[in-house]
Amino acid sequence: MQRRKFLQQLAWLGGGLIAAVQLPAQNIFARDGKISGRVKSGKKGLANVVVSDGYSVVATDAKGNYEIDLHPAARSVFVSTPAGYAFLHEDHVARHYQKVNGKRANSLDFDLRELKRSDDEHQFIIWADPQVKSDKDVQKMLEQSVPDVQKLVKAAGKDTLLHGITVGDIVWDESKHFDDYTRAVGKMGIPFFQCLGNHDMDYNKGGDETSDTTFQEHYGPTFYSFNRGQVHYVVMDNVRYLGKDREYDGFFQQHQLDWLKKDLSFVPEDKLIVLCVHIPVHNGVKNNADLYAVLGSRKVHIMSGHTHYHRNVIKGNIYEHNHGTVCGAWWTGPICGDGTPCGYGVYTVKGTDLQWYYQATGESPDYQMALFIQEKDGAKELLANIWNADPAWKTSYWVDGVEKGSLQQFTGFDPLAYSTLLGPDLPKPRGFAEPKKTEHMFRAVLPAGAKEVKVVATDRFGKEFVNTRQVPA
Repeated sequence: MQRRKFLQQLAWLGGGLIAAVQLPAQNIFARDGKISGRVKSGKKGLANVVVSDGYSVVATDAKGNYEIDLHPAARSVFVSTPAGYAFLHEDHVARHYQKVNGKRANSLDFDLRELKRSDDEHQFIIWADPQVKSDKDVQKMLEQSVPDVQKLVKAAGKDTLLHGITVGDIVWDESKHFDDYTRAVGKMGIPFFQCLGNHDMDYNKGGDETSDTTFQEHYGPTFYSFNRGQVHYVVMDNVRYLGKDREYDGFFQQHQLDWLKKDLSFVPEDKLIVLCVHIPVHNGVKNNADLYAVLGSRKVHIMSGHTHYHRNVIKGNIYEHNHGTVCGAWWTGPICGDGTPCGYGVYTVKGTDLQWYYQATGESPDYQMALFIQEKDGAKELLANIWNADPAWKTSYWVDGVEKGSLQQFTGFDPLAYSTLLGPDLPKPRGFAEPKKTEHMFRAVLPAGAKEVKVVATDRFGKEFVNTRQVPA
């Protein structure tokens, strides 16, 4: 049988490595139902490296060898890259896997490259919903979003370990644009991992078990793990296709939960867990309690997208970051439905400590709120949208240089979103995008005659963000 082969180029950038190996276009299946291989770095076998087919999870022996009883439904074998080693990638798209099916393979080996520095300190970014549907969308992604990440990467410095994760809806039902996204990743110059979204699925090809065929052809398994420093990263597929065109729900299939339990059995309890999914877990997944039970008391940060608004939700030991999107309100303007700018999350890791901010596309990292002044009941009211706020943030405001105290938090509309998205004719050309009420709005009534207001928002890490605005006469 003919096999399409491609020779991967050797690259080592931003902590990512491409080894000169051949990946088959068709799967390789051991005749006796077993797959064996070796994880090594050069000639040295690496012990205790986790390898999985999505069902069985094993660790390599002292010489780096492993063997898996391959599950009949398995489509690939993947390595959970250990801390201290670079990520396997092809032009910066993660290639931590080899496909399996249909033909005997004597060995599936993984050759990793040891990093030249500690990876206990590193950074990562979260892209939610690039969701390109047309060539115009692709152009905006390449001309707006990609240069912003390039600027971030350059500012971080060449020695910074930095990787990206896209949490689904890479495209908008048009799988031909996977190649455009792959091109965008190559231009950003950092290793990128991919998560399946509802708009990345194949419809009308069967049920949930076949809905990710095209995605897997481009980006490999839909659930897997990897390590960097003291962080264990997990990517999962929580979009369950219901077998009818565009019908789905948020759900973790049992075989994924079983895999996660096995995967975490190799991870010490004191490691930080970063779990990446498409649909927000706290309110969009029917069996979220089953996931929480597997995670137990571990320190977990969940990264999600899907909603086209930004929200932080804390449930005990689990902090969920539901991100504003790269495309905003579907590439119709500079904001999401809640007024959060188009953008992405930026995270800095030091050991198991995690800090973060939201990067608005084309703006300074200090741009963390928008101010508005409107008339209400015959008085002027100050409104502040502080999109990344959570309960640990603090606010204060000044009127004409006099401090007045903290702002009142409330649930309401962002004025810019309300004026530019409301109604069937707005925004153009996709009028279905509507403004959404959000919890990250703050307000204060201004005294008569006020001329200038200043707002200081302090995040949970003690960093202050300042914005001022003149009060219209």
